[in-house]
Amino acid sequence: MEILRVIVTGTTGAGKTSFVHAVSEIEVIRSKPPTADSINLQKQSMSTLDFGRLTFDDRQMLHLYGIPGNPQLDFMWDILVHRAHACIVLMDAHRPQDFRLTRRIVSNLKRRSRVPMIVGLTHADCPDAWSIANAELALGLTSEQYRSPVVIVNATQPESVLRSLLILTHEMINAPDQNRMPLALAKR
Repeated sequence: MEILRVIVTGTTGAGKTSFVHAVSEIEVIRSKPPTADSINLQKQSMSTLDFGRLTFDDRQMLHLYGIPGNPQLDFMWDILVHRAHACIVLMDAHRPQDFRLTRRIVSNLKRRSRVPMIVGLTHADCPDAWSIANAELALGLTSEQYRSPVVIVNATQPESVLRSLLILTHEMINAPDQNRMPLALAKR
């Protein structure tokens, strides 16, 4: 069976856990289950790894790894990015104070790996949410050299999450380094 590994990352509260939960066919596995002591979202997100799975058919399976984008946990990136096929960076459209860290996450990913990547703009329906064009500017994704698709995604809605995964699959198929992609996906 071919396994496609996708990293889902972003800042605290951007929707990583919700994204994985929205499409996982198994109960999402968390590295640290929530407790009364971890009610603070910042503390919980900094130490949580979410794992979900989605089976396409008897030959292909998608593994989703929700990992924090916090710089203190870079060791997780080194372990997971090495075997990843693609990445989705989630960015909260109505929290511009997090854009600098999101830009750093995107930069870290591009420096560590050449896997296809998209940016999922979450909370785009909130007041004061930034547009896709403004998010691209804030992340430095406007030049062809650094371009990655930015899409609006509602991390709590399975249809929206699946749509973003289809866009990511399209990026993978068109990626110059296709030897990192499972063969069955490349042939489609």
